[in-house]
Amino acid sequence: MDICHNRIGIPVISLDIGGTRMSGHSKWSTIKHKKGVTDARRGKLFTKLAKEIIVAARQGGEDVDKNFRLRLAIQKAKDSNMPNDTIQRAVKKATGSGADGEQMDEVVYEGYGPGGTAVLIEVLTDNKNRSVSAIRSTFTKGGGNLAESGAVAWQFDKKGLIVVKSDSTDESEELELVAIDAGAEDIDADDGSLYVYTDIAAIESVRTKLEENDLDITTTEISMVPKTTLQLDSKASIQTMRLLDSLDEIDDVQKVYSNADYTDEALVQYQSQN
Repeated sequence: MDICHNRIGIPVISLDIGGTRMSGHSKWSTIKHKKGVTDARRGKLFTKLAKEIIVAARQGGEDVDKNFRLRLAIQKAKDSNMPNDTIQRAVKKATGSGADGEQMDEVVYEGYGPGGTAVLIEVLTDNKNRSVSAIRSTFTKGGGNLAESGAVAWQFDKKGLIVVKSDSTDESEELELVAIDAGAEDIDADDGSLYVYTDIAAIESVRTKLEENDLDITTTEISMVPKTTLQLDSKASIQTMRLLDSLDEIDDVQKVYSNADYTDEALVQYQSQN
């Protein structure tokens, strides 16, 4: 869900390539990814990945060579260590009789979090009323509010995102040069990972070039990247991270994005509590 990746206590490394400064994912997502190693969260992640595969195959067919979205969905599932037989079951479910995927609608909800942060929620659901009710209630409890369509979406750009594992600062600097050469538009470094942003059309070619350099790629996906981020104080930071986590826990929610940026103090506190 999720997402500017600054390392706690260490300045962000961000490159301005081609004249446009890209904002990265929120640091909340970094914490969320680390929390996601538990079995319960992995099970929920697999469910969300399977739903994405089902919808992608339903819309564009099960031929991965002709279906860009399905290729990305399967690649992300593999990056998340989803078993191949589970992936294939999801593809077959999309094209079989009475498939679950045939009932699902894609919806994007928008809202405001504590401190006026912009929030985007991508949903796959078989019941829009159930989904919007859960999302509205979560916003209210979390100190935010659901907004009308178009209220905050203009604050985000759709980009390709490739996350590459790096073990040291020196290695990160080398990987940045490789990513630039591969066609990256922007790069953020954060706590052992590089977040490589690309044009949507270039995401697969950039990934291929990174793989040719034997880089350890942990995920590949389409992401909504905030054009600018909003710096919050510690109180609003904690409130916002709790809200985003609560939204992400809703079964119908696939991804959550925000333009929030947090204090280091709040990040440490939230990580220790979660």
